Amino acid sequence: MASHSQFGKSRSNLSNMSDANEPGRPSVPSKVKFSRRTNSGRYVSYSRDDLDSELSAADYANYTVHIPPTPDNQIMDPSISQKVEEQYVSNSMFTGGFNSATKAHLMDKVIETETTHPQMAGSKGSSCAIPGCDAKVMSDGRGQDLLPCECDFKICRDCFVDAVKTNGGICPGCKEQYKNTELTDLVDDYGQQRLPGPEGSSGAKMERRLSLMKSTSKSVLMRSQTGDFDQNRWLFETSGTYGYGNAFWTKDGNLGSSKDGDGDGEGVEMQDFMNKPWRPLTRKLKIPAAIISPYRLLIFIRVVVLALFLTWRINHQNEDAIWLWGMSVVCELWFAFSWLLDQLPKLCPINRATDLQVLKEKFETPTPSNPTGKSDLPGLDVFVSTADPEKEPPLVTANTILSILAAEYPVEKLSCYVSDDGGALLTFEAMAEAASFANIWVPFCRKHVIEPRNPESYFSLKRDPYKNKVKSDFVKDRRRVKREYDEFKVRINGLPDSIRRRSDAYNAREEIKAMKMQRQNRDDELLEPVKIPKATWMADGTHWPGTWLTPGTDHSKGDHAGIIQVMLKPPSDDPLHGVSEGFLDLTDVDIRLPLLVYVSREKRPGYDHNKKAGAMNALVRASAIMSNGAFILNLDCDHYIYNSEAMREGMCFMMDRGGDRLCYVQFPQRFEGIDPSDRYANHNTVFFDVNMRALDGLMGPVYVGTGCLFRRIALYGFDPPRSKEHSSGCCSCCFPRRKKKSHVSEENRALRMDDDEDEEMSLSLVPKKFGNSTFLIDSIPVAEFQGRPLADHPSVKNGRPPGALTIPRELLDASTVAEAIAVISCWYEDKTEWGTRIGWIYGSVTEDVVTGYRMHNRGWKSVYCVTKRDAFRGTAPINLTDRLHQVLRWATGSVEIFFSRNNALLASPKMKFLQRIAYLNVGIYPFTSIFLIVYCFLPALSLFSGQFIVQTLNVTFLIYLLIISITLVLLALLEIKWSGISLEEWWRNEQFWLIGGTSAHIAAVLQGLIKVVAGYEVAFTLTSKSGGDDVDDEFAELYIVRWSSLMIPPITIMMVNLIAIAVGISRTIYAVIPQWSKLIGGVFFSFWVLAHLYPFAKGLMGRRGRTPTIVYVWSGLVAITISLLWVSIYPPAGTTGIGGSFSFP
Repeated sequence: MASHSQFGKSRSNLSNMSDANEPGRPSVPSKVKFSRRTNSGRYVSYSRDDLDSELSAADYANYTVHIPPTPDNQIMDPSISQKVEEQYVSNSMFTGGFNSATKAHLMDKVIETETTHPQMAGSKGSSCAIPGCDAKVMSDGRGQDLLPCECDFKICRDCFVDAVKTNGGICPGCKEQYKNTELTDLVDDYGQQRLPGPEGSSGAKMERRLSLMKSTSKSVLMRSQTGDFDQNRWLFETSGTYGYGNAFWTKDGNLGSSKDGDGDGEGVEMQDFMNKPWRPLTRKLKIPAAIISPYRLLIFIRVVVLALFLTWRINHQNEDAIWLWGMSVVCELWFAFSWLLDQLPKLCPINRATDLQVLKEKFETPTPSNPTGKSDLPGLDVFVSTADPEKEPPLVTANTILSILAAEYPVEKLSCYVSDDGGALLTFEAMAEAASFANIWVPFCRKHVIEPRNPESYFSLKRDPYKNKVKSDFVKDRRRVKREYDEFKVRINGLPDSIRRRSDAYNAREEIKAMKMQRQNRDDELLEPVKIPKATWMADGTHWPGTWLTPGTDHSKGDHAGIIQVMLKPPSDDPLHGVSEGFLDLTDVDIRLPLLVYVSREKRPGYDHNKKAGAMNALVRASAIMSNGAFILNLDCDHYIYNSEAMREGMCFMMDRGGDRLCYVQFPQRFEGIDPSDRYANHNTVFFDVNMRALDGLMGPVYVGTGCLFRRIALYGFDPPRSKEHSSGCCSCCFPRRKKKSHVSEENRALRMDDDEDEEMSLSLVPKKFGNSTFLIDSIPVAEFQGRPLADHPSVKNGRPPGALTIPRELLDASTVAEAIAVISCWYEDKTEWGTRIGWIYGSVTEDVVTGYRMHNRGWKSVYCVTKRDAFRGTAPINLTDRLHQVLRWATGSVEIFFSRNNALLASPKMKFLQRIAYLNVGIYPFTSIFLIVYCFLPALSLFSGQFIVQTLNVTFLIYLLIISITLVLLALLEIKWSGISLEEWWRNEQFWLIGGTSAHIAAVLQGLIKVVAGYEVAFTLTSKSGGDDVDDEFAELYIVRWSSLMIPPITIMMVNLIAIAVGISRTIYAVIPQWSKLIGGVFFSFWVLAHLYPFAKGLMGRRGRTPTIVYVWSGLVAITISLLWVSIYPPAGTTGIGGSFSFP
């Protein structure tokens, strides 16, 4: 793509070229609409320009109108005014969307209970004591009132400024002169002021955002490798004082010395700093040769034996049953091909390890380039997606949110975004309750180093909770927090009834008001029944802008406005320690909380909202404008952080040498609440511990939908840096591609699409790719720069200077949140590349695999991070029906991938051959079900017909069968050895492979073909996250039998094979010349099928020990009757005695 300079243009240039003015496309709302709440709870909208005439109204007392500076009105320091506006923004709910103005609704409260944390939306503060003003008193980071006078007269910021400028600095309370009239001194607790940057850049928000991206004739990489850092001083230096990055280069090039070079500090040359030994953040742990070498040898041997066996089978036909022989050979050929696709990518498995101590030393330890020791880690945005509070309980989502807020990552660098695709008030208030409870839970976790930091899981631990706890007040603190959490659960579980009762009460009040108005207007006329919309009401007595309990116009699941609510405003830049007073002793504990934002994208009829993928793309755009973290971690609502340092472990890979070429770090999925025997292979350990580790040795694991740390610019569709150096296809050694000459250095072209060699991409094309938001476009190079590894060694390419990310994050203002509302509107993606090349890819129910495939196809790499302590844990459906529907969705997505342009056969030369094979197997594996079902019926057909797949069970056939079986077992044992799984887990996976292959996979193939041929869209069924209703049994859900059409093929296979065994035994017993070899062959393969289907049969029987005995009796009688009936219909000719003629009495 273009160099960084293309993004450095002013907003006006891009806005003129945007496609906002194209016909049929609405324009982005340019103003924030504030609104007055009427008595009925509705809002009357006003623009910011209309507020001048409304200053006397109490509704607008909390908003500041910025008047141009005059001699009587001087603008205060921008950082102070922005802090105050940020408080107002965090207390407002922003809504808007298609053909509607963006509104900011001031929230008196977001939940019924009182909130006290200063970052919490709707937090209560003292009101100004000036008559006629109900604005809030200025407060510090702890929420304590800032009172400028010793008489403790409560006064807001605006009234204080008026008193200083127009009243001679006289306190309205005691009528004495203010001793301190400087507002900046009063709010010093907000953190130290930033000095103006170079060239007056402090006056413009975007200038400061882009100040890190300015470049000179040499790139950062060239300067880091040559040691010539003089041209880079502007990035840090501000007239000899600490400025951006808090790094200071002296004129003589020394670090840590005085300005004249002879101070007390020890002079450290930058060259000395660069020559320090390199300490890697990660390392590869190769599989021992004693394990991997025999493993590869066995694969080669089995391939040769399979080839010889299939050749022998083709050459030795069964003339007596050619149809049986033909079906078996075709199935065996496909099984060999499918096994080869699955086995080849496993040739190069590896393990990895991280070093968190080195990460801390590099990014959070005082160094010459970072004297204060502030965290130099990049920003991280965490996405949590939920869609239906009935299937995804709010308590589960709230616990996930709490585990994120308590994670061990710099608070000021961490942001959490909750996507509520259902727009439910229940989810909104549950998130607000979670934010309120986080005021207690997060400091408690930090103080006592709690693991895990999901309160539900922590308080449910079976082990001793007091082990390794050294602080004397732990028992007291835990007991108090446990009591608070129990009350928190009661509030969460009571929210549905609370919202319903509240809404009924407000609706009844509205009906009474409407009836009174009707009586006043019509004195003697016959009154008609009053009809008012059954609205859903928020805690502050206003209409909920999302989905109502009783759906109405503009308030249903597919038709509602976009909503953004800052639940927890951004924390201060410096640590904020608690006090010993109150609930817990938090004297040395940082009580700040990360940014928490509730987002519900706009939905309107007639638009394809693209399900989860569309919701994730909306979060990508909104977060880019509000926090713009260089990395994104996405989690399902039921997957919580089990290891509080998991984010740091993932960041070790991204910040290591060469980490700028990683598109994502995938963590394994681990599950809780699964039955000890793992009947339906819910843990899926063979995939997560065998296949994914093997793919890590190639270009990296596939993306599996949750627990994945993304590089933001990789989601934007850019090529990896230095892609020309690594674009080696499978034939590049024999047919090298001609390289085009480029006059742009590779380091300056980190943002590039489609191998475009032009130095600058046309500015008119940028909005056509990303949309017409200049905020979003301007944030792209900033995210790219922040995601680079440290240039602390000459071997680091495309790095950034140490200390560059220690600047405070930008403050939220109304225009920023209003822009975020615009980019989550339903029309924003029109005529853009969102969903086709940028962000999560649309067109498949398994959007995760397609999204990861697109990144690998552009040359990016990924890594697999397996931590000693599980990084994340979630829930999985343990009920048979739910499990089959989950597998059906995955298989349907694979079929869609096979019939789309994402088929690995069409991959680019940048993808390695074995990686291409792995993705090809992803799209092909459901088709194995066709051959698997046929093969499962072959033993029964053999027993019914008295024939077998071979003419006779000769020695050659048995030797081949024995070698193939032995090599399979040995490969399984070696996989168990290098992956760490157990033999039982491997066998459970084999069993469910056949269960899923004969049920969900064949249904997926049929649905995929119907969609491709007829264009019929398959409905998506959301997997339930709730447990069983039996509180006495933890696994009650396991025994519930819910009928599904997916069960018909496995049941048929079992019944047919059981009957066939009975018929075969009866036929052989009554035969004149019993053919025991054919019976043994047929019965052996029938038992092979039944052994794999045993968990399925056990699931059909329901709860253990509850199957009536009569079921077994009738099953036996039916089987015997059918076998005798078969012998009666086809009796052996010319037989006597027990083997002779048989007839019913």
